[in-house]
Amino acid sequence: MAARYVAPVFLDPLRLSPDGDLPGPVLTEVTALYASNHAFHALSGDFPDPYGIRPEQVAAELARELSEPHTEVLLARDAGVLVGIAVTLAVHPDPADPDPWIGLLMVDASLHGRGHGRRLAALVEDRLRAAGHTAVRLAVLEDNAPGLAFWTALGWTEIDRRRDRDLGRPCRVLRKPLTGPDSA
Repeated sequence: MAARYVAPVFLDPLRLSPDGDLPGPVLTEVTALYASNHAFHALSGDFPDPYGIRPEQVAAELARELSEPHTEVLLARDAGVLVGIAVTLAVHPDPADPDPWIGLLMVDASLHGRGHGRRLAALVEDRLRAAGHTAVRLAVLEDNAPGLAFWTALGWTEIDRRRDRDLGRPCRVLRKPLTGPDSA
């Protein structure tokens, strides 16, 4: 059996400029990544026009994410090229929820199917495990069959169905124990 290529993805925390803005080149890269995923954005409703996502909209979305305490935005790069983004929430606002969350994991749509998403998910899990967490959660939009298939293939299991906090969209809540290196 031939060895499967695993994308060499590296994570870098998003760094804002001293005045709290995204550096222009980073905003351009992240906007292109978001814009490449118009099918997801059409489903999510996060942007008014999923085929016309603009830099100021992405900047506002990332500023909103980063305004939440314990949130980290991670940029995934392969050979210096932005291939994905992950947003994690180390402490959920609901005190009854003991696990950190992955709020977003997105790979440039032109790179889907090349292992970047799987590797990015594993790196995020490893990062949370190294921080002492024993499990992680995320929510998949109810109508996002490809997203649900991706996460369940990585060993995540459904534990609940509820509406998301921000827009009230129906979601499936998934959880994965972080029991050892690369638990997938």
